[in-house]
Amino acid sequence: MESINKERFDELIKGDKPVVCDFFANWCTPCKMLAPVLEEASTKYGDAVFVKVDVDENAELAARYGIMSIPLVAVFKNGEQTAKSLGYMSKSEADKFLNENL
Repeated sequence: MESINKERFDELIKGDKPVVCDFFANWCTPCKMLAPVLEEASTKYGDAVFVKVDVDENAELAARYGIMSIPLVAVFKNGEQTAKSLGYMSKSEADKFLNENL
């Protein structure tokens, strides 16, 4: 999964594919636990673009979406946030969330 900045984020969410964005921070233990779950999911859901945004380095994006807690996984379609999940997700929880929202 590519770690991106605000400019790349804004470019991707306007594209044709759904975007699954993991808002995280390097110091966040649940974020570190979630990373391999999403990495594996990114190989299963090829119709979506999976990315990571470090909220410490991209505070403007975190503020734009009102992110107060992490990890937060958000799905974007046609430039709009259509779903989000806060906190760690197991593999089965991530599959359920992605199946329902992609």
